[in-house]
Amino acid sequence: MSLVPPPFDPELATVLESFREVIAPGFTPDDVEAARRGAALGMVDVTLDGAFAAEDRTVPGPEGAPDVSLLVCRPTAAPARAGLPVVYHVHGGGLVAGTNRAGVTEPLAWARELGAVVVSVEYRLAPEHPHPAPVEDVYAGLLWSAEHAREIGGDPDRIVVAGASAGGGLTAALALLCRDRKGPRPLGQLLMCPMLDDRNDTLSSRQMAGRGVWDRTANETAWTALLGDRRGGPDVSPYAAPARATDLSGLPPAFLDVGSAETFRDEVVGYASRIWQAGGVAELHVWPGGCHGFDALAPEASLSRTARTARITWLRRLLAR
Repeated sequence: MSLVPPPFDPELATVLESFREVIAPGFTPDDVEAARRGAALGMVDVTLDGAFAAEDRTVPGPEGAPDVSLLVCRPTAAPARAGLPVVYHVHGGGLVAGTNRAGVTEPLAWARELGAVVVSVEYRLAPEHPHPAPVEDVYAGLLWSAEHAREIGGDPDRIVVAGASAGGGLTAALALLCRDRKGPRPLGQLLMCPMLDDRNDTLSSRQMAGRGVWDRTANETAWTALLGDRRGGPDVSPYAAPARATDLSGLPPAFLDVGSAETFRDEVVGYASRIWQAGGVAELHVWPGGCHGFDALAPEASLSRTARTARITWLRRLLAR
């Protein structure tokens, strides 16, 4: 089978070339601290110029573990107990970096257009805190959000869970945990270029080795941080790597998207296919020529605008049910 990689979208190829000196696909353990410093610098205005009232909440973590920090953003134009939809956001960062401010700009844009509350969770990071710490923190934050939804202006029956990259993988794992623990029932799950499979052995992972933004080396670094010697072995939990789940029935409707020219392409396509095979509902977009995180890398590119439109269109349709 050919390992010739698919081409990048021309606009994205130009951007990737311009960032070639600062964006290297081969992320290693030596790069973790720099990634964390970069995430700390990438702060955004979480009020969107006053459209939201933002506050940090500290809520109970998993049993025997530290508390969890949540960023709660409520539309300023809505009454205090408006019963709005809630977007529960899980940040990316390769499982080793990021805060609850990372990647929250797009969920805030959805919430401003659709009239929703955003709750973004901060979870413990690998390798200092391996599995199950990150996903258990994410689950604990969702429990609080569902139990206190009315307090923050939300509707506990209209919570959509969402995340990109590592956050997308944790969001998929969260949906599995909610089903299996009979916990909160998300209305839907929005998985943007999700990181799902610790085995790192798909054709797309081999095609994109050394190319783009996040390659096979980077993937190995992240999964090893989370799982250590268990990575790729026979006993990895689906709550760590959702692609390991043998049963994808009974899950909330899913939106999944991924680039055709990125490491995660085949695992995302496979995950969507298995949701359908289990009788579930999934909408899948494979963006032609998209690299990992292309919409953040080149937000004005035509492909990025199209991807953002598809996500909010799905959310609008979901919330109208």
